[in-house]
Parts: sequence; structure tokens; C-alpha cells
Amino acid sequence: MSAVRAQLERQALHSQDLLDPLRAMLAKTLALLTPGDLKYSFFSNSGTESVEAALKLARAFDPSKPTIVVATKGFHGKSFGSLSASGKSTFRLPFGAMLPGFKHVPFNDILAIEDIMASARMTGEDVGAVLLEPIQGEGGVNVPSDEYLPAVRRLCDEYGALLIFDEVQTGMGRTGKMFACDHWNVVPDIICLAKALGGGVMPIGATVATEAVFSKLFGNPFLHTTTFGGNPLACAAALATIDVLIEERLPERAASMGAYMLTGLRKAASGRRDVVIDVRGKGLLLALEFADDETGFAVAKYLFDRGILVAGTLINARTVRIEPPLTIEAAQADKVFAVLAEALAALPRKHISMSA
Repeated sequence: MSAVRAQLERQALHSQDLLDPLRAMLAKTLALLTPGDLKYSFFSNSGTESVEAALKLARAFDPSKPTIVVATKGFHGKSFGSLSASGKSTFRLPFGAMLPGFKHVPFNDILAIEDIMASARMTGEDVGAVLLEPIQGEGGVNVPSDEYLPAVRRLCDEYGALLIFDEVQTGMGRTGKMFACDHWNVVPDIICLAKALGGGVMPIGATVATEAVFSKLFGNPFLHTTTFGGNPLACAAALATIDVLIEERLPERAASMGAYMLTGLRKAASGRRDVVIDVRGKGLLLALEFADDETGFAVAKYLFDRGILVAGTLINARTVRIEPPLTIEAAQADKVFAVLAEALAALPRKHISMSA
């Protein structure tokens, strides 16, 4: 907050005709922070916009490869392009036909991606990109098998497709690494960031890609622009956020506290296997899956009423996400476990057994 307040006293917004030093500093910082050869950044105001930029970069990279593979249950935003990539019918159907070229496959199913790539090549509609959340957030905190993302990377290399990771929710230390893809040592060609990038103070999105990907815009950088993206206030917030994440070792803290919370949540839920289907997550991106929406809503309300903020998964309460600040203390986590146990104890018994 202090970094943004200080910047506001100097300059609130920037001119598109001049190079803003904070924007340059943030771009350089992200080039150093992100994995592999990710180098250049396009700054926007939200996760949706960061995904839109990634989709346009992918199409510009090779217009002869129009197909983009995405996952069911994935969520990438609600603008027309990002919504076309998303896998939730609730938000798609009211607007009729989506943009062409998107093929949805089940998440964590490498054979489905391989089939699409082979079929698309045979029909002359080659796959130009695969867009995935490394861990699906709105889809229910779905963590892939350890083999999945490395196999996707190999397929993209084999077919000459770009790999895009939407780390809007999983990035900036949330899962116990600075970026979720770091858990599997997989480097994308494009990474999308937002949400925590602004430190909870300013909205900012970033699309970070390799020089080869961005080179398609070098001839005319005005092919994709934004009025307020990368403004000084947002860049000041992002730089301060990155500084705190590194100085206070918050990704490492998310890993240790995440393990602590996962154990505590499972223990609190162990007596109600009739209503709790699963407790899962990575780092401090955690979720409780219940037998039905009604049960999830009742537990979430009980927690809300006692000062514990949780979140559903956008269209239902069957899976309730627990995403505390990366600075959460053990005593605060213990309170969550205790209140959760109370909430579950207050529920009526159901004749539903927990799945394996």
C-alpha cells in the first residue's frame, strides 16, 4: 500500500508515447522471475485480459495453426476469447456460439490431447497452442498427476504448438512455488499472471512470453494495446509484491503451511466421511469437496458466520476452496480446523461414503 501511495504522489497514470521506468523495471523483474526463456511482458488490468493477449499471441505466432486445445472445467475469464477457452457451459450458453477453433478435452488426460493433435494435423487444422491451468482453480482445485504437464510439454514440442499456462490463480507463491508449473519443472512458452500480482492492492495482469513469441509483434507493437495496463500505480504494487514474496520467502511458507493445513483439514473432516468426499490441494490452494451443493453451502455459511472466509467454485458450493493469505499463522489455521469440525458435527448424517 505504501508503495502505491508514494507513486500516486509522483505520477498516477502514464503516457503511451513514453517509456515508463516502472513498467520497464517490472518487465525486467518478471523476465528474471519467470522460468526458462520467458522474457517479454504485456501488462493489462486483469487475468481475463492477460489470457486474451496470450490467445492473440498464439494465433499471431502461426496463423496456419488455428486450433487451441483447452480443458473442460477450466476457467480463463469471461471476455469473448477467454470465455471461448473456458469449459463452463453456464457462462457460455447464454451468448450463443463461441469463437471457433477451441477444442475442449478432459483435464489430466494426455491421450485426449494427443488424439486432438493427431486429428487436427490430419485435417489441416493443426494445433497452435495448448492452454491450461497447471492446477484448475474454479474447476475445483484439481491437481494433475505428476506425469501430465511434462507429457503436455513433450506433445507441444512434437507438434510445434505453444504451451500456455494460466497462472492467474496459481502464480505468485500460492501453491508453494513461485509458479505452479515449477512443481513439475515444466516451462511454458507463455504464462498469464494477475490477481496476487497486484498484492491485493491494485489490479494488474501480465502476459509473459519468449522472445520468439513476442517477435511477431515487433513490426507493429500497436497490434495489441491497452490504455491503462502497466500504469505506474499497478507496477509499483507488483514490484512491491514481488519484493515481499522473495524477502519473506512466502512461497516456501505457503508450502510448509499448506502441508500443515492439508493435514489439519483432513483430520477435522475425518469423522464425516459421509459428507466430505475429498480434501485436496497444493500449498495454500486447498479445497473441501462435499457430497452436494447444499452441504457445501451450509459449511461455508457456518464458517462465514464465524469470521472465516472461504469460496465456492463459481457455479456451485459442492467444492469449497480455502485460500488463506500466505502469511497465515498456525494459530489461525488451528481455528479454521476447529470451526470446520464444529460445522461438520452440526450437519445431519448422510448415507454417502467417501470415495477412494
